[in-house]
Amino acid sequence: MNLQAKTFELRKDVLTMIYRAKTGHIGGDFSVMDILATLYYKQMNLSPENVDSPDRDRFVLSKGHSVEALYAILADRGFFPKSDLDTYSQYGSKYIGHPNNKINGIEMNSGSLGHGLPVSIGMALAGRMDKRSYRVYTVMGDGELAEGSVWEGAMAAGHYKLDNLCAVVDRNRLQISGNTETVMAHDPLGARFAAFGWNVLSASGNDVSAMNAAFELAKKTKGKPTVIIADTTKGFGVSFMENQAGWHHRVPTEEEYKQGMEELEQRRLAAL
Repeated sequence: MNLQAKTFELRKDVLTMIYRAKTGHIGGDFSVMDILATLYYKQMNLSPENVDSPDRDRFVLSKGHSVEALYAILADRGFFPKSDLDTYSQYGSKYIGHPNNKINGIEMNSGSLGHGLPVSIGMALAGRMDKRSYRVYTVMGDGELAEGSVWEGAMAAGHYKLDNLCAVVDRNRLQISGNTETVMAHDPLGARFAAFGWNVLSASGNDVSAMNAAFELAKKTKGKPTVIIADTTKGFGVSFMENQAGWHHRVPTEEEYKQGMEELEQRRLAAL
């Protein structure tokens, strides 16, 4: 399977979900897709067959508003029927606008920003105490880093030297209210995590090969948690959505939907 091409196919699923439901965080979905795809297709010991195993790897989508990307991947991997995506954000559906742990394959409800890293730290500590081999992964948005609980968690993870924990920052530099460095500056981001005792890696977050290499390095790191600062483009894959804060949460018109689907198909074919 060509995973880079697959990411554009999955983006088409996301675009269709949001267009039909008339709601969704499309910009962040598209920036984070390659990160999630690398985890679910290349890295994590997690599948529909072992979803209840105590040794499964754990994943928490801390930036829970980008749930459409996660739903598309879980459906494609067979955690639930792909037809379930048609019910996204419909009345009575369990496929709501943030992760819902009533859905097969989802560890925890998220969406209140700043919670994913602290909870993942608890999971990693539990794995060490139980002498389990699983790894814990969490993906945060860069706008989310303004939450104080992220840095309390970062301090604790460094203190406990949780080398079974890997966090990823989707560093697209845009949040709902504009550029992250204008709203609440994060740079030098790597130095801030390093000060709390983390192994810091950087990677091109919209390149599955680069992300895969970074995750492999994280696995080899002993004695400290790893954070991967993944440089991404918000709205990646559709020209008129890229680097536009307005596409943080916006529903495409019929014309925009058609153009977006065409561009994503072109990107998919180019990646083959």
